[in-house]
Parts: sequence; C-alpha cells; structure tokens
Amino acid sequence: MIRQKHDQFSKQYFGDLLEPDGLVYLNYEIQGVSRYADVYFKPITVQQNLGLLTQMTTKACLLEPFRKQPSKVEIRQCMLKLFALHDELIRQANKSTPKKSLTENALPSLWIITTSASDNLLNFFNAELKLPQWGEGVYFFNQGFRSAIVVADRLPTTPETLWLRILGKGKTQQQAIDEIMALPKGEALRSNVLELLSTWHINLETQNRLTTDDKELLMNLSPAYMQWREETLQEGVKQGVKQGVKQGVKQAQRVFVKSWLIARFGKIDRVLSRVVEPLVQLPLDESARLLPRLSREELLARFGKKS
Repeated sequence: MIRQKHDQFSKQYFGDLLEPDGLVYLNYEIQGVSRYADVYFKPITVQQNLGLLTQMTTKACLLEPFRKQPSKVEIRQCMLKLFALHDELIRQANKSTPKKSLTENALPSLWIITTSASDNLLNFFNAELKLPQWGEGVYFFNQGFRSAIVVADRLPTTPETLWLRILGKGKTQQQAIDEIMALPKGEALRSNVLELLSTWHINLETQNRLTTDDKELLMNLSPAYMQWREETLQEGVKQGVKQGVKQGVKQAQRVFVKSWLIARFGKIDRVLSRVVEPLVQLPLDESARLLPRLSREELLARFGKKS
C-alpha cells in the first residue's frame, strides 16, 4: 500500500516537473512482457534547470521511484523492464522503412530513485560512485546495464539535488520541503510542487488507516499544505477584492473549496459542483474540517441537494 501511495505521487510529480522538457509517459506498457514502467521520459528541448534531475534526463530514460529500499528482486525487475524496452525499440527500428539501427548510446537508461540504500545492497550490485562527474548519492551499476540508483538520503543538501530529495523520507524530505517553501512565491515550480505536495497531504488525510510511515509523511507534508492553503485563500481574496471585503473573503473560500475538491476527487463534475456554494457559506474552519472527513457520497447527501 505504501508503495502504491508513493507511486501515485511520484509519477504525477515527475510528470508535471518534466513535461516542459519532453514527452512523459506514466505507467508505460512495455510491449511483449506485460510490464509497466513507472515513468518513461523522452527529452525534446530542455528548457528548465532542475539540477541533478536535468542531468539524469538529458537522454531517454526510465524512472522507477521507491519509498523504501528496494529488494534485490525489485532492482532486477526494474532492469528487466529496461531490457524489454530496449528489445521493443530495436524491433521497431528493424521494422521501420528505411531500416534504422540503434546505437548503444541511443538506448534508454534506468534511474532507480530510492529514499535509502544500504552499503550491503550497493555492494551486492557493485554499484559505484562516479566522481566528480556525478556527485555523492548516485551509484552506477556495470556500464553494460545502463542503470543507476539515486539514494535520496545520501545526496548532498544543495539546490541541484532539491527536486530529488523531495522524494526522500524523514529529515531529508522535511529539509527539501522547507527549501521549496523558501523559494520566491512567484516561481512557477514552487507553486506547482506545493500543490502536488498538498494533494498528497489531502489524499493521506482522507485515509481511514494510516501506517507509521503515513503519519510521519503527513507531518512532513503539513507545512507545505498549510502554506498552499494560505496562498490559495490569499489568491481568492485578490480575485474578489474588487467586489468588496466581504465578497473577497467568500471568493477566497470558494477558491479553497474548489482546490480541495479537485485535489481529492480529480475534478469537479456537474453533480459535485452542487456542493461548492453550500460549503462556501460555512465558516472556513468548518468547511476545512468536513472536506477531509466526508466521502463524495456524504458530501452530496449533505450539501448537494437541488434547491
């Protein structure tokens, strides 16, 4: 379950972060083996500077994130996906007209991103650092495997590693979230990532049973959620200020309620839209208390009746 929750966030995270620079395929189905790669990225024109993440994705690659240390079997399964993708691309090239040949350098690579990895695991695969071209925390397998493992809690605390440390755990992730919140408010990446972190927080908050890991994660995400909530309300006030202070406050609540519903349910359809105005009429603390606790059906039963 933890793996699935982390997967959902990390896929969306990489999708939103890398989309300006190329083609991002989430849950990419590799033909012939009935396996799905978490993220398959093909760069087109690199427009952003995401530090280490940009360095990793200058060429086509698979990204496989893990919330906890992967097992030896899981690492080999990731490699199997990579080799199956190589086979798929080579077959496509052989069938093309005119026939193409793929060089070794044109084949995608694999990046396994994990919160932690023991020396025993790294030594088992003979994974080694490549200094100074690649910094601490990035371990490469034998060259023929075209694979590497990025260990979040071994990465140096620098701006270049920020966008990968956010996928860490505990203090590593907490530090990264603090750094993101400290970025200038007008920076697009800051806003996008804060919204993604808040969505993750909302999805966790609505779960009935939380593991110890979930609770720790919820604590790490709480400052980002509170910042997102405050800035969302401020944006609503700006939108409604021309209509007067009272209307500005209501508009702020309306923006907050809509953002919450979208984060939790993916979209506001025609039926769900009926609950927006009744929730806006409640005191903000009351709507903020109810939104994480009520299911879609409960929200509709309580607030979605046609007038």
